[in-house]
Amino acid sequence: MTVILLALGAACCLGSGFVLQQAAAQRAPMKDYLSLRLLLDLVRMPVWLAGIGLMVVGMALGALALGMGDITLVEPLLATNLLFAMALSRRLTRQRLGRTGWAGLWLLAGGVTAFIVAGQPQGGSRSPDHLWQWLIMGMVLGTALLLAAVAKRERTHVSLEAALLGIAAGLVYGVQDALTRISGDHFERGGWPALVTSWQPYAIVGLGVLALVMVQSAFESAPLRLSLPALTAAQPLAGIACGVGFLGDRLQVTAGALVWEVAGIMAVVAGIVLIGTHPAMPPGTGRTEDAVEMQPR
Repeated sequence: MTVILLALGAACCLGSGFVLQQAAAQRAPMKDYLSLRLLLDLVRMPVWLAGIGLMVVGMALGALALGMGDITLVEPLLATNLLFAMALSRRLTRQRLGRTGWAGLWLLAGGVTAFIVAGQPQGGSRSPDHLWQWLIMGMVLGTALLLAAVAKRERTHVSLEAALLGIAAGLVYGVQDALTRISGDHFERGGWPALVTSWQPYAIVGLGVLALVMVQSAFESAPLRLSLPALTAAQPLAGIACGVGFLGDRLQVTAGALVWEVAGIMAVVAGIVLIGTHPAMPPGTGRTEDAVEMQPR
């Protein structure tokens, strides 16, 4: 129960922080797209700093949850950050949920519940399989970088561009969560000396900066509804792949359990899409495709 409460607290902070970050990022200059200069522009905005503060608190709570629980349990719960983003956005836009909103809410909540109940996630070995670790991390991060490169080329299609960046950032965050779990294990076994002499904490910082640039560029270029659902869907999938692939987490693999696990994940993704495209999600000002097409080549 403590792990669940920590993960839901993290989701609340993350979802609220994303809404505030997008409100600021949409006013940043487009010349800094996918550049570290974008962060230097945003750091001058109090709203963005408040959003980052909430995100940092959310990541800290998520790290505590990952340290106490299994990544295959925590990741689906972190995906509920979209519910909290929806709640804040609904308050700001004063939109009713309606059938679409309620359907998305129940699909997301029900999908998370079905996956956890059917899969019964359990932690395995605390020492990762290094061969599979580098293989899976390389595949996930390579896919994220490829998607970011494609997004940079698709500047005339803002909806595709924002979705690709959202997926890329979600994949990076999923790997970051796996490394956070490993770092927690180092700290548990050897304290601060073991933590600061391992490479994972430094990789976490580097991946955090990379994902932050991707996220803020997505928020800057298009409405929140085009990027946040993609990010929220990709992160738990990457995290679960890392948990099962090289952290030794185990899921029930009976025929009945697999059916419910797959159905749960599909319901989570469907719920994320429905909530993310709801009118209550802030549209932002972003670039429109017509405006981009009219720009000189």
